[in-house]
Amino acid sequence: MFSNRRLTATDSPLLGQILVLLAATGFSAKAILVKLAYVYHVNAVTLLALRMLLSLPFFLAMVLWSRRQGQETPLTRREWVLVGVMGLSGYYLASLFDFLGLQYISAGLERLILFLYPTFVVMISAVFFHRRITRRDVIALLLSYAGIALVVWHDLKINHDKDIVLGGLLVLASAIFFAVYMVGSGALVQKLGSMRYTAYASIASCLAVILQFVLTHDIKELEQPMPVYGYALAMAIFSTVLPVLLMSEGIRRVGSSAASMIGTVGPVLTIGMGYAFLHESVTLLQTAGVILVLAGVVVISRQK
Repeated sequence: MFSNRRLTATDSPLLGQILVLLAATGFSAKAILVKLAYVYHVNAVTLLALRMLLSLPFFLAMVLWSRRQGQETPLTRREWVLVGVMGLSGYYLASLFDFLGLQYISAGLERLILFLYPTFVVMISAVFFHRRITRRDVIALLLSYAGIALVVWHDLKINHDKDIVLGGLLVLASAIFFAVYMVGSGALVQKLGSMRYTAYASIASCLAVILQFVLTHDIKELEQPMPVYGYALAMAIFSTVLPVLLMSEGIRRVGSSAASMIGTVGPVLTIGMGYAFLHESVTLLQTAGVILVLAGVVVISRQK
């Protein structure tokens, strides 16, 4: 009745799909945890420093584990510099602008704007690598940015707060820096493997955040109410380290295309959690914007 054939990664696509879904849930929860921490009047740089301080031991452990598995690959000086630059772009600057933007906008809008990064990947590739922008690209871009315009208009109508535009621009900068990271990481991921490369890039980001905090803030600002430490730890484990590991394994099992499709549930999860934990509104206009953004991202992600 049962086969004795050894189970391989490709034999368990359902498990891969579940892993990607769990990773998307963890990434989506980050904005909720940040907003909950802001209730205690912690500033963005301090909160980000706490997150990175608590994440750093896990990333160091990932590097040590990969070395023990015999995955050590020598890097040239130029490659080390590139790893550092990509880490600063994808995890330091992207995280910094994201945390700053969340001071002004809802968690749902933040996740939608961040989800625009594939459109920036297309535009960066067109400018620097002469990749042709197709009609499908244009349709995807129009859908995505029309959706964002609807959601921003929705939030402005409800809150009448011009800082929403500032927050949106800060998170937009975050999405652009993450797109730069994605475009520049291809060859390095192939050489190091996704997990080890992510660990190195994340360590560079952690060190940059800690350095910024030391240079610009009093060390006493790390003394925060216990709930802030709890939210920072939850961010470090459930919205940083675990999602990275789960997504890497999920992509290995189902492929990057399928993983990107499953990942489109991220904004929906964030909006749902924002409604449940932050009492953020969910209206028909907002829902229409979400559908347009997701449609645009799906169209642009389905291309080979």
